[in-house]
Order: sequence, then structure tokens, then C-alpha cells
Amino acid sequence: MYRFLLTRQWVILTLVALALIPTMIRLGFWQLHRHEHRVAQNQLIGDNLDAPAVAVEKFTAPGRTVPRDDTWRTVTATGTYDTAHEVVVRQRTGSDEQSIGYFVLTPLLLPDDRAVLVNRGWIPAGTDLTKFPKVPAAPSGKVTVTGQLKADETTGNSGIKDKQGLPPRQVSLINSEQQAKALSRPVLGGYIELTSSSPKGGKQPQPVAAPNHSDIGPHMAYAVQWWLFSAGVPIGWFVLARRERRDRAAEAAKAAATPEQVPATAAAD
Repeated sequence: MYRFLLTRQWVILTLVALALIPTMIRLGFWQLHRHEHRVAQNQLIGDNLDAPAVAVEKFTAPGRTVPRDDTWRTVTATGTYDTAHEVVVRQRTGSDEQSIGYFVLTPLLLPDDRAVLVNRGWIPAGTDLTKFPKVPAAPSGKVTVTGQLKADETTGNSGIKDKQGLPPRQVSLINSEQQAKALSRPVLGGYIELTSSSPKGGKQPQPVAAPNHSDIGPHMAYAVQWWLFSAGVPIGWFVLARRERRDRAAEAAKAAATPEQVPATAAAD
């Protein structure tokens, strides 16, 4: 009845179906893990944003990697901006997530002869990308900054290639170790993404948009889809097998109901 399942076509089809089922199940769990990571990340960002502001020195030090649990903590620092060593970070998007420009990265010199990098915000790219753009002046004199603590960017954690041979005072990554080479003092690991400043100064770069920590993304929906697909494979295989059996039975019945043709020579005898 189902001997056709032993044909080459059906053996291959069955093997493909058997391979697809565990693959789709694993893809579903992969999307589930991405969902769980997104939820945990959103929770971390929300908790750290709600935590009271503390001095940046409590969370980082020169040469230290900012731990994941400390990112997005609200921190403060007081010092004077070192605009002579100010750089811009290329290929960054504005708050509209479409316009391409620069982040303005300015060292803040601390009273203890150390420094911390401050991302003062975004400016649009000019017409000549080979020249240092016109940057709004940082507040002069003693200034207190408040912002979110971020970890140093690397190609590994950001996916951004660290391009060499860029125009003077232009960089691809925000990295304290790289900037420390140009300064004559130690630089705290990570950087501050500015949210407020006292004094504020005149016209300043556009503030970096606050993180969206309420969107959990589509990963859970994708996980459910993969699991539904995995359940649909055996159902589809069974439906195809029943259809094949029905079609073969219909062909056999049709052949049995058709009278055999009698050869003309036999009829003449």
C-alpha cells in the first residue's frame, strides 16, 4: 500500500524532512535566546538609567574595561575640556537614524591629572570629509558633565572596522586606550555619553538619542514561527504521502476498469 515510500524520490524527501525538523527546532531556541538576551539588556539599561548619578571614578579606571553591568550607569565628572585633543568619530547617525555625521569626542581633564572621554553629541557631516569639521565650542573653564557610562568600542563589540589612514583628528572608534596615546595623562576606561552639562555653553552638538529599552524586538515571534514550521514538516509529509497513495490507488483502479484491447488478428480468427 505504501511501498512507494521506498522509492528514491520518497526516501530523499523523508531524509530532508527528518533533517529539517531538528534544524528548525534549534533555530527556534536560538531566537528564544536572543529574545531573553534582549529582555535582560532592556532591564539592565532601565535599571541603570534609573539609578542615582555617581562619580565616574567609582566605576572605571585607566586601562579598565567597563563591565556590562555598569554600562548605561548615570555618572558625573568635573574638570576642564581639552579641545586641543578633540576628535570626531566618523560615520555616525543622528537622532533621526538616517543622517550621517560625526560624534564629537572631547577629553575632560580631571583634577587628579587623569582624563575621561566625553561624547558631546552629533554634528552633521560637511561637504569635505577630508577636513576636520566645524565643531561647536565646548564650554570653557570648569565644567560638570552628566551622562551614561559606555564601554570602549572595539571592532569585535561594535562591528565597526577600525580604519587607518584617516584625516587628522578623525577616528572610527571611541576607544580610551587609543586616545590615551595622544594625551600626556592616564585616561579612564570607557567614555561618558553626555546628557547634561553645567555650564551648558552656547550652541552644542545634538545630544545622542536615549536608548530604547522598551522594544523587545521580533525574536519571540520568530521562535514561535520556527517551531510551527518544525511541526508542519511531518504534517506536510503525511499529507503528501496520503495524496500519493490516493493518486496511485486511483490510477490502479482506472487501469483495472479499462478492458484489454484484443489484437485484430485474434478477432479475425
